[in-house]
Amino acid sequence: MASQPTLQPRQATAADIPAVHDVIAAAYGKYLSRMDKPPGPMLRDYGPVAAAGQLWVSGEPVAGVVSLIESDDGLLIENIAIDPSTQGTGLGRALMEFAERQAAQHGIRRLWLYTHEVMTENYAIYIHLGYRGYERRAENGYRRIYMEKLLPA
Repeated sequence: MASQPTLQPRQATAADIPAVHDVIAAAYGKYLSRMDKPPGPMLRDYGPVAAAGQLWVSGEPVAGVVSLIESDDGLLIENIAIDPSTQGTGLGRALMEFAERQAAQHGIRRLWLYTHEVMTENYAIYIHLGYRGYERRAENGYRRIYMEKLLPA
């Protein structure tokens, strides 16, 4: 197992994009055999996301990635990915807590996310962290479960 990663996220830069793609490929690769097509995060271009200030990374080298997008509906955790070599170190929880702090700092009470229904491990983690499912729907060939967490006022 790799050493304990640095948990403090920092905004991603263009120089981080290759590492971001590596972490996402490693984190989502295990789902390829469960799905008809690659998971959406594996196909996304994260350069524009970083340029918009919506992408954070953690670790040196980068071991965790989180993309946060503000909307009228709350703060979307558009993607969170942890390199499998650092799973179990608390990095995923730290990035989810970071998302909550970001929401609170911007006066946002609702965080939301979605996961593919075959990613049962992720669903269980989100339930454990206080999220609840509120909708299931098919979009762009993906069967998604939408989840939310309301923060205290």
